[in-house]
Order: sequence, then C-alpha cells, then structure tokens
Amino acid sequence: MTIADGLARVRARIEGAARAAGRDPASVKLVAVSKTRTAEEVQQALAAGQSAFGENYAQELAAKAEALSSVSGPEWHFIGHLQSNKARIVARHAQMIHSIDSVAIARELGKRVAREGRAAPLPVLIEVNVGREPQKAGARASEIEEIAVAIRAQDMLRLRGLMTVPPAQDHGAAEECFRALRSLRDLHGGEAMLPELSMGMSHDLEIAIACGATIVRVGTAIFGPREERT
Repeated sequence: MTIADGLARVRARIEGAARAAGRDPASVKLVAVSKTRTAEEVQQALAAGQSAFGENYAQELAAKAEALSSVSGPEWHFIGHLQSNKARIVARHAQMIHSIDSVAIARELGKRVAREGRAAPLPVLIEVNVGREPQKAGARASEIEEIAVAIRAQDMLRLRGLMTVPPAQDHGAAEECFRALRSLRDLHGGEAMLPELSMGMSHDLEIAIACGATIVRVGTAIFGPREERT
C-alpha cells in the first residue's frame, strides 16, 4: 500500500463516518501523524493532497519544517507532550498546538510566540486526560478553566478547543472518553467558545467522528506500521 492509497482509504472512512453521523465530511480535518516518518514520506503525502501533519517531538518538527521549507503546503500541528524548554522550537514552527496541559506551559508558550513576531495568534488546544491514565499527559478536567484563563491572557495564543487520547485498543472506553470530552466542551462555553475537538486515530476515528470530532489524528492507517521511538 502506498501513502496515497492510505490517504484515500482514510478519507473514505472519514466521509463515511461523517455522513453516517449526519455531518458534512468537510467539518472533519485530517491531521496525518508523521512522527518518526521521513521528510520524503511527508512529501509523498503532500503530493497526494494532504496538507496537515502532526509531530510529537519538537526537534523532529523543526528538522522536517526546515527540510521542507521550500515546499508549499505543509501545515504543522504539534500533538505531543510540550515541555517548557521546547516551547521556543514549537512556537517557531507549529501552526497549531494540541497539547497545552498546564498554566505554566500556556504562559511560557505565549511568551515564546510573542518573541517570534508572528503575524497572528497561534491556535492552541487544551489536552485533557479524560481517562485519568497515569502514564499519559494531559490536564485533569478540573483544571480546564484555569488553563483556559491562562491561555486567554496571552495575546499571541488563541484557544480553539480540547484534545484527548483515549485508552488504547478499547472501543468502548474510547467512546466513553470522546463523549466525556464533548461534555467538557459543553461545560466550558460550548462550540461557540471551543469549536475544535481533536480526538480519534487510526483504529477509532469513526467513533470519534460520531461523537463530534472536528480533527482526527491518523498515522498508521496512512503511512503503515512503524517502530516506536524509545
């Protein structure tokens, strides 16, 4: 299977899931998770019409963004855990950050984005550890409001919504997690205040779309299996 084939199949899945949920397929954005993939693989996806790519590691994001700086089209999303000492790198290269999970990170990122002299505020999402899994990053539900206030205090950040990573390979738990994230969005201003819900991956994107996902993050179903970084 080529990358173009993988993209075509994922797009068909997104369209089918959206229509089954009574939604416009255009209301769901596909972010191709390109972590550990090469710049050449990203170029193949670009040639197949994909524009948004998700990276988990700051240095890898920077390397690919610089390698492809002469290529039009890549829109970089940072989807991994963001550390304060990596905020400068991410502020320079990302067009959206999905993983703000503390007041301290919101403040540090806001400061770094301001120093970059960007023309417009950087869209960000609050990552919520809905499943309360100790091995995963993300804010507690009780922390959302405090983090939202901190983000909105930063002139160069724009809060756009919420993100979560569900328990792995458990569709029932994933659906519960996705519905909980949507409920948390409703509790904190609703769609008008938080229009984006980033949730759903290769194995559960249909469930996520049925639960209201506006962004799905898909890697393996596009690029094929990969070895995880240790």
